[in-house]
Amino acid sequence: MARQERAVRTRRAVIQAAAQVFAERGYAAATIAEILDRAGVTKGALYFHFDSKEALARGVIEAQISDSRWMPRELKLQEWVDVGMALAYQIPRDVVFLAGIRLSADLQGRRMFGSAWPAWIELSTRLLAEAKERGEVLPHVVPTETAECFLGAWVGTQMISEAATNWSDLSDRVSVLFNHMLPAIATPAALIRLDTAPDRGARVIEEAQRADALVAVDS
Repeated sequence: MARQERAVRTRRAVIQAAAQVFAERGYAAATIAEILDRAGVTKGALYFHFDSKEALARGVIEAQISDSRWMPRELKLQEWVDVGMALAYQIPRDVVFLAGIRLSADLQGRRMFGSAWPAWIELSTRLLAEAKERGEVLPHVVPTETAECFLGAWVGTQMISEAATNWSDLSDRVSVLFNHMLPAIATPAALIRLDTAPDRGARVIEEAQRADALVAVDS
């Protein structure tokens, strides 16, 4: 068990170090040597988990998705909002999320290690489809089309936020994005119940962390 826990910690340290380097330098300029130095692990330990820089980039993208946090809600549309608002909150504060965004936007690199975008579209499609089944979404809405449209708008929003304020206003901008899109897809009864406030992401993350702490105490 101790060996397994050590392996998990090592893998996480490598992911964190790789994310830092990818976020600062981009994929092309990042080097395994710098990632090793930041992670403080041996080359053998790194290659045990990741056999190439390409695999490291893929690992960072996968970690961005697996580290995403939101809680089950009565309204599936609120879960969808929470995913977007939590991501907006985390990008300026968590280097794994920041690196995942930058890697996903790397046109040349995506041919080698992929992108987080298909996974985000899949998640949004699932939540929107469930919301539609529950009567939270208007009949004309096609979940996949809405998910793809929203992702495009979300990516554009975060790019503008990066250029204007280095992501410091990303939560405000994503809140505005939801406030413009939701009236076009949500039923009136669902719309009035949705929380899209700019601090929604911070509250979602705090709630998830409290839940994690309770689980840790119980175990």
